Amino acid sequence: MIVYPNAKINLGLRVLRKRSDGFHDIQSIMLPIPLFDILEITASEVFEYHATGLSIPQGGAAALVEKAYQLLQKAYGIGPVRIHLRKQIPIGAGLGGGSSDAAFTLKALNAWFSLQLTTRELQELASELGSDCPFFIENVSAFSEGRGEVLSPISLDLNNLHVAVYNPGIHVSTAKAYAAVKPRPVPELSRKTGTCDTWQEKYINDFEIPIGEVHPEIAEGISELKRQGAMYAAMSGSGSSYFGLFSIKPKNLISNHQVYLGPLGFID
Repeated sequence: MIVYPNAKINLGLRVLRKRSDGFHDIQSIMLPIPLFDILEITASEVFEYHATGLSIPQGGAAALVEKAYQLLQKAYGIGPVRIHLRKQIPIGAGLGGGSSDAAFTLKALNAWFSLQLTTRELQELASELGSDCPFFIENVSAFSEGRGEVLSPISLDLNNLHVAVYNPGIHVSTAKAYAAVKPRPVPELSRKTGTCDTWQEKYINDFEIPIGEVHPEIAEGISELKRQGAMYAAMSGSGSSYFGLFSIKPKNLISNHQVYLGPLGFID
């Protein structure tokens, strides 16, 4: 069985308050994008995990994939399999690649072992693995709240939009990113999305300024996308990736660091 865990981008990311459990209450709109890892599950007499492609730091996507297997093995007694992850989505980049790998592992194992877990049950399991993981279970545009696991599907007009995604190769620690942001309970993000040309003022990423001050190439890249006609340009998540949305497929944008350029909508 082969599945293709995809990345996501964020329209805005508000950090509202720190919670008693150490996490933060946030609001964001999350969109799946067609930038993929490759995850293969095959039969095996013992559990095996193997990763190729981009180097994964200790505690990264590899650990999440293995934890996803261990979670189902403990809860449902599933047998051994061999899992191979081909890592292609940049790591520590605000694109949700590790969370997607974990969520798709849950979904693939659910199918492989015919567990017949519901979407809600998979989301509850995914929430034990990470705040972004539940998003990738349904894998549709959603308004995200709580620590990121409270999801409400949202209707967006993505027709004919193109996205250009860039990663400058900087690993941003999520914990350090949150430490750099001062929570602001208002204004909250609007659920009335309107059209893309209204999003720049409406959907602000609270991480963008503090991360951009430490890594000015991110702020410069976002500004360049705006100069080249992006209807909306922003950092994704806590960085370091950034992106621009265009009404037509752009040409000859920033050549360095580009990881995806193409239609925004996709996905079955």
